[in-house]
Amino acid sequence: MAYELIRVADATALAVLVADQWLDRVEAAARAGAPHRVALAGGRITERFLRTVATRAVDRGVRLSDVDFFWGDERCVPPDDADSNHRLAREALFTPMGIDSSRIHRVLGELDAAAGAALAEQELRRVTGMHGAKMPQLDLVFLGMGEDAHVASLFPGATAAVTESVGVYVGVIGPKPPPRRVTLTYRALVAASEVWVLASGAGKEPALRDSLESASGTPLGRVLRERSQTRIFTELSV
Repeated sequence: MAYELIRVADATALAVLVADQWLDRVEAAARAGAPHRVALAGGRITERFLRTVATRAVDRGVRLSDVDFFWGDERCVPPDDADSNHRLAREALFTPMGIDSSRIHRVLGELDAAAGAALAEQELRRVTGMHGAKMPQLDLVFLGMGEDAHVASLFPGATAAVTESVGVYVGVIGPKPPPRRVTLTYRALVAASEVWVLASGAGKEPALRDSLESASGTPLGRVLRERSQTRIFTELSV
């Protein structure tokens, strides 16, 4: 497996490092006049990361106005629900940075999972211009990692309809509440230009250690195995 394991002292250092390296990517895209399309994650480390981005962007004078924001996964809840990944991003980043709504391409979690997945795929294809059978390519996907090594909402033991999906997004029923979700597929994660994993949180060392094994059967292990390169930022001891 080809991956880069980047170790930091703690979750705060992780958030600062990832924020600065991502802002470097944003600046590079702006200088090149290139689009920059990212998919955000959810969870505690993502909230810390996004709040750090908002602070560091102001300090560095970096504008996020040309970034298009998508999601790696979303819970099937309304956008103002406490469980909504969109709400997390809105409160931590979009509102503080004044991101224009035209750049925010949220998954419609208030719909059923299948409809939400179909519309999320349609929107990503519209923005990227990738229509037909060709897989649209995100410039960067941020992933968290659960205690069971799930990434996005790709959980261990998922059905073949999820694990072998040829779509961009797929509706799933996961083992964690709220169970109904929409997630990027493995195929979409493999197609992304870059994937950065923020592996953070107590008790996750076994999951990360297992995922780094060449024969790993975890969701993160599959992503690492099928991609040519993945970056993992972590304060965990593995």
